[in-house]
Amino acid sequence: MDADADLSRMTRPIHPVAEDVRTALQEKRLMAAYESRPPYQQNDYMGWIARAKLPATRAKRLVQMLDELERGGLYMHMRWKG
Repeated sequence: MDADADLSRMTRPIHPVAEDVRTALQEKRLMAAYESRPPYQQNDYMGWIARAKLPATRAKRLVQMLDELERGGLYMHMRWKG
């Protein structure tokens, strides 16, 4: 999450970007797309990925996040105008 982001109104726990997620964002050149999302979306993605119980589920969620960032206009399978 952007260090300058205003998190004062967030009531949910803040989830840091895991190192493997950071690496995937950098390799796919999607870090700017990720950082352009609102802090709540960044946090939701990180928490959702972190809560996966199985490695296969975690990988699937990471791929979904990367795909949504690449395509734009989607957030957790929902249309998003950003």
